[in-house]
Amino acid sequence: MLVFVAAECRELEGLLGHLEGIARPNWPLDFARTGQLNGAPVVMVANGPGPKLAGTAVDVVKKHMEVTGLVSIGFCGGLQPSLQACDIFVATEVVGVGPALAPTSQKSFRQGRLLSIDRVITTAAEKTELGNAGADVIEMEAAAVATRARDWNVPFYAIRVVTDTSAETFPLEFNQMRSPDGRFSRVKIIGAALRRPFAVFPELIGLNRRTKRAAKALGDFLADSRF
Repeated sequence: MLVFVAAECRELEGLLGHLEGIARPNWPLDFARTGQLNGAPVVMVANGPGPKLAGTAVDVVKKHMEVTGLVSIGFCGGLQPSLQACDIFVATEVVGVGPALAPTSQKSFRQGRLLSIDRVITTAAEKTELGNAGADVIEMEAAAVATRARDWNVPFYAIRVVTDTSAETFPLEFNQMRSPDGRFSRVKIIGAALRRPFAVFPELIGLNRRTKRAAKALGDFLADSRF
């Protein structure tokens, strides 16, 4: 079974619209669906941000069915000025872990090196620093998924959509908005936003609109791809 792994269910919304025969397995995860994509059986899971929660999601799937391939998907931050919002990015490697495969698709996409770490990069200055060090995009889950693909000897893909560019700085320090288990706390985010509502809320609303467009672009690309 080909498994698509994201952090949040909203990252899967675009792909979900392309699935047929959707079922909801009773697994201890934030989100899990099975279905058919282009006539082939697939699984979609999301269990929160970061390597620990992503690894747990993949481990749960493996307990219930045979895993034939892993695809780490979702949002990412661009580290190079040439990457724009809603660009599709297919990793050639996860830095420090190993190579990644590219699907066959008629749609355009960018390729390069993906850096996967357990924190949000919130400032343009740090994005520039990481980009100068050789990474092209950054996210939080792919390393854990790639490690399991390597250990289980199954194909691995990392396919992301850019939601914030290298020039952007987030209005909040999102790393301080995580709960003890690593998930982002909506209560903390709203509380922090209320302390600077006129500065923060418009940016959060704009980011939310952008992520919806990005999720659709990612879903359309994945539906057009062959793995």
